[in-house]
Amino acid sequence: MGKRGSRSQSQLLNSLTKKQKKHLRDFGEEHPFYDRVSRKEAKPQTCQLSESLDTSSSESEAESEPEQVSGYNRLLATLKDVSKEDEEEEEEEDSVIDETEMNLEDGDSDISVEEEMAVESTDMQKNVALPADPKGKDGHGPPGTSEESPEEFTDAKHESLFSLETNFLEEEREGSCSLKALQDPFAQHVNKELKEKEIQAVATNPKTTHQLKWPILGQLVFSSRFQQLETFKPPKDIDLKSLHLQKPLESTWIKTNSQFLSGPPNSSSPFTPLQKELFLIMNSYRDLFYPERTALKNGEEIRHVYCLHVINHVLKANAQVLANNSRCRSQKLGVGDDDDFRDQGLTRPKVLIVVPFREAALRVVQLFVSLLEGDSKKKIIVSNKKRFNGEYGSDPEERPPNLKRPEDYEAVFVGNIDDHFRTGVAILQRSIRLYAPFYSSDILIASPLGLRTIIGGEGEKKRDFDFLSSIELLIIDQADIYLMQNWEHVLHLMNHLNLLPLDSHGVDFSRVRMWSLNNWSKYYRQTLLFGALQDAQINSVFNKYCVNVQGQVAVRNVPMTGCISHVLVQLPHVFQRMGAENLASVIDARFNFFVNKILPQYRDAVMSHTLIYVPSYFDFVRLRNYFKKEELNFTHICEYTQKSGVSRARHFFLQGEKQFLLLTERFHFYKRYTIKGIRNLIFYELPTYPHFYSEVCNMLQATTRGEEAAWTCTVLYSKYDAQRLAAVVGVERAAQMLQSKKNVHLFVTGER
Repeated sequence: MGKRGSRSQSQLLNSLTKKQKKHLRDFGEEHPFYDRVSRKEAKPQTCQLSESLDTSSSESEAESEPEQVSGYNRLLATLKDVSKEDEEEEEEEDSVIDETEMNLEDGDSDISVEEEMAVESTDMQKNVALPADPKGKDGHGPPGTSEESPEEFTDAKHESLFSLETNFLEEEREGSCSLKALQDPFAQHVNKELKEKEIQAVATNPKTTHQLKWPILGQLVFSSRFQQLETFKPPKDIDLKSLHLQKPLESTWIKTNSQFLSGPPNSSSPFTPLQKELFLIMNSYRDLFYPERTALKNGEEIRHVYCLHVINHVLKANAQVLANNSRCRSQKLGVGDDDDFRDQGLTRPKVLIVVPFREAALRVVQLFVSLLEGDSKKKIIVSNKKRFNGEYGSDPEERPPNLKRPEDYEAVFVGNIDDHFRTGVAILQRSIRLYAPFYSSDILIASPLGLRTIIGGEGEKKRDFDFLSSIELLIIDQADIYLMQNWEHVLHLMNHLNLLPLDSHGVDFSRVRMWSLNNWSKYYRQTLLFGALQDAQINSVFNKYCVNVQGQVAVRNVPMTGCISHVLVQLPHVFQRMGAENLASVIDARFNFFVNKILPQYRDAVMSHTLIYVPSYFDFVRLRNYFKKEELNFTHICEYTQKSGVSRARHFFLQGEKQFLLLTERFHFYKRYTIKGIRNLIFYELPTYPHFYSEVCNMLQATTRGEEAAWTCTVLYSKYDAQRLAAVVGVERAAQMLQSKKNVHLFVTGER
């Protein structure tokens, strides 16, 4: 062939796609699908193959004809051996078609949101921090997905529901709106103006506190770092109209909350006594720490009331934006001409709800739907509802039928207990959009691990936390469970809240509130913290990161009896106090005290069957390494031990082949196995959950062979364990033990 032919051949090869080149290399011709159709009859073009596939030039045409047939046969033979790359492309195309059909049935046309979760599932396996947008800048979706266009979000069918420009309330007059705004706690909070001097004095001002006792919540501590500290008491009767609830919550809340009301539902008593006092604090936009939230007693009751507060806050915030949009159009003013139009943050997400498991996220979304829908015959539009129920729901048949665990365990680990998830929820009027991109969402629901993987760490290229810049309401539910998961994720989240974003994300700065532009958002953020216990780490987060201008409210009830009264076996409890100069030296002081004072008493073979309960995993590793170094006869079980290793360790300990058994608290939290064969019990540190103390002590009655007289229980504690000690033995006895400066040996017999 000449130069002209070679030039046309190279141009043809360059114009082919990767898939076409592969077909050309395998079969020597282009696929008929890519044939170019023209009116003129085109001459067939012959492409020269590579030398590895070319036949000898001396072969005749007769010999080349069977090769064409073999090529066809080879095509048929390779139809089943499609490359993995082609299979993946076909599966992606089919999945997009299936997802589209499913969404159209549900009334949803958002395809990129469906692709988002497929990418997220890969992210969970790789455990890589990923931003919430494809380019890492504009925040319209996760990486690897097509950028979501405005037409997909505001399509013809859902434009009236999701468009911020066309939705506003026309029936309310300006006079009534202004009058309500003066009394509305939401408007009073967001419109409160701080001065530069007040912000600078926060770091140096001492915290002022005031204690009050409420009928249900008990002892409350009101505190504030600002000069003015206001307290209040709950009224006897409460009316929904006085709470300034946004429509349609006044009508839907009574129906949604009817399961907790004793009498017939009515507007005069829409809350339970606990819900009434909690919502009064929430509606005042004060920070709240409630450490008595349990899954068995009041967990769902509390979830209902904070979901009401979330929906009320989001509806009011969006209504304010829509109202100002209509004012701008009607008055034909530039938005920057009036500061009254400042109604937004630097990013759209306003609420962050942190929950430990997918089941909790599912219940929160179901409450959102119930609060917006109520008894109305007209159902609200919930996009991606079918997919959300599939990914966050659970199959009851997956749980073993013969699994016997305590009631509190069954209440905590119910449903889907996956702890790696995050999703965005957009709410506008009476429509909900699930799987919304973070920067198009009003509410973010996530676990600490799910947020940690997207926030990333220092030095990581793919990280994003701009969506946390304008969080106005933070809810951390079941905070005690995060102590068992990874508390560092919670601290990492708190350190990245309300920071100035690195990118503008298309915000209109003339509509942004001044306190948000001044980087004062953390002083306007309300934090609601719910847990099942008083813990030093949870208290530290509340005291350090909650600096709301409205003040803080913490429930500080002290336990009078202690969980030691729930011990059913006759067992002497020996509490030994160790000395520690400061909080930083407690870890080393406890280890040295155990090695030098406690362990020598149990080295004798007579003191066999000794279980050592270790709450901290780091202490567990330190003890395990020491036992290996000293060549002690021991075995160990932790949360990372495989099932076969757990069975062997339990068997060796029961038969007496191993003298010591090291057991971590996290293993007991997630498994709740009954360890048989215990004769001597050592609490290296007081348990995080007080009822774990009685549970472990009651394990001694699992194997009774007339050895009750030889049972022992030893507990190590210091003056820095005051809260845990009071939860175990009661506040009065704990005060007596902490007042003594010497090592105290108390012999306490549990009650039957």
